[in-house]
Amino acid sequence: MHIVVVSHPKGGVAKTTSVTSLAGALVERGHRVLAVDLDPQGSLTLALGHIPQEVQASVVDVLQYRLPLQEAILSTEVPGLDVVAATPQLRHAQRDLKSQDSYTLLRSFFRPWASQAAYDYVLVDTPPGQDLLTLNALIMADQVLIPTQPEYFSAYALRYLLQAIRWVRLRFQPALAYRAFLTMYQPRYRAHKWIRARLEVTLGPGLCSTTIPVDTKIREAAIAGLPVTHYAPRSRAAQAYRALAQEVFAHEPLSIPRRVEETVGGASAS
Repeated sequence: MHIVVVSHPKGGVAKTTSVTSLAGALVERGHRVLAVDLDPQGSLTLALGHIPQEVQASVVDVLQYRLPLQEAILSTEVPGLDVVAATPQLRHAQRDLKSQDSYTLLRSFFRPWASQAAYDYVLVDTPPGQDLLTLNALIMADQVLIPTQPEYFSAYALRYLLQAIRWVRLRFQPALAYRAFLTMYQPRYRAHKWIRARLEVTLGPGLCSTTIPVDTKIREAAIAGLPVTHYAPRSRAAQAYRALAQEVFAHEPLSIPRRVEETVGGASAS
């Protein structure tokens, strides 16, 4: 089982959309996928057809009350895709993590379970910012996927996540790899092309060639509680996420060379 964390310090960069869409693309290829919502807002939970306030068990019960992970798994309308929901109470669970100074709690739940799980991939949606939940997710991950808008502030914020990845590599997970990809990309905008060119230089093979376009079908899919690959399978977004899944998961994840030291904001993640 491969654990993939989707993260970015800034909100609004399509983290949740990317989790649901990549999950849909992987299911289409015959894989079983578990999506895990680590955002107290519960956007991933909603996007996969569940109301956070109405679920009987969530990731909060796993973290705070040691509920076996398999008892918090919910089915979705997409066969082969399940979800572990988040609720607003996850904010309180995070405070408990801080009081325990625990960086490895999520790993202690997921890794022993992983060897017996029936899933091929676990895709984890993280909240904006750089909190203890995100660090827990990075520490248990095999790979980090970083959606980023081709905008200066979004690209600049990458420095904080890349610094966190470097810290995790040094202390917990030397083999942790990452790939970044552009979302809401519009090639006719000069600024978008400039940001892409800059990231290509600074991230090298860490930047995916596949880009995700602006597509209203993504918003409609979230309302329908389905991945865009299943809601609008012929849409531009669905095709782009299928291509991204092929690019990211067709080969072993890349370990970024040490020479890649900086991104637009000047962050180190080697």
